Amino acid sequence: MGRIVVTLGNLSDVSGLAVVLWVAGAACAVAWVASLVSGDTSWVDRMWSLLPEVYVTIFAGEDHWRDTRLDVMAVLTILWGARLTFNFARKGGYRGVEDYRWGVLRASMSRLRFQLFNLFFIVLYQNALLVLITLPAWSVARHHDRGWGPADVATTLVFVVLLGGETVADQQQWDFHRDKARRLVRGEEVSPGFLREGLFRYSRHPNYFFEIAQWWVIYVFAVLASGALLAWTIAGPVLLTLLFVGSTRFTERISSSKYPEYVDYQREVSAVVPWRPRVEGAASPITENG
Repeated sequence: MGRIVVTLGNLSDVSGLAVVLWVAGAACAVAWVASLVSGDTSWVDRMWSLLPEVYVTIFAGEDHWRDTRLDVMAVLTILWGARLTFNFARKGGYRGVEDYRWGVLRASMSRLRFQLFNLFFIVLYQNALLVLITLPAWSVARHHDRGWGPADVATTLVFVVLLGGETVADQQQWDFHRDKARRLVRGEEVSPGFLREGLFRYSRHPNYFFEIAQWWVIYVFAVLASGALLAWTIAGPVLLTLLFVGSTRFTERISSSKYPEYVDYQREVSAVVPWRPRVEGAASPITENG
């Protein structure tokens, strides 16, 4: 077997990708075993905001931190991960709180079928996706003929704006659910039971939009480095987009079953891409008075 050098500042030409694959393999093993032992299938969710910036940092270290574009990508993904980790932590994600959607799926499948789904989709597929979305950084590390320029500055600013948008969307959702919980404790009626103000007036899932768009921007850096509009590393953002499309449909089936008025919200407001509401919906009393 070839020697794998794990010191980030002294990686060989091919060992960066090898280290990433070894880390991803270890993450798969940990997530799979932990899910079997604990009965909790949210272990990949807990890794989601931690692994991509590790992978991009490995690629930057492999390149000896000598490429401005790649170094900026590393910083941006670290900022992305810090924001997502904070939001996930405050919702109890690291305290053993399982994503409610996995519970819904578990109840609809036999035990064997769900464990196969857990292994092949939750553990293996999602960990593979976390590698794929960072491979534009691996591509950038192999293209040094196009230096940092104005297009890179613009791309960086777009990423920062998207990061800010997702931060705002998550904060609005956090404030809404905290106020909703307080009102329910006081025995007050809450209608609608879901957020449809702020950014959620223009998109039912604005945080999904900003999340997807940030990883498309990461791919744009690879385009700027290579000069090729289409490359196989586009598979990462494409598959991420498809994952969120499927997640949106599944999540909204659950929401529609809980809130009859959610159907009106679906008819009036864009699913993911922010857009002008087709019909003015009623304002949320929680966000108006919270």
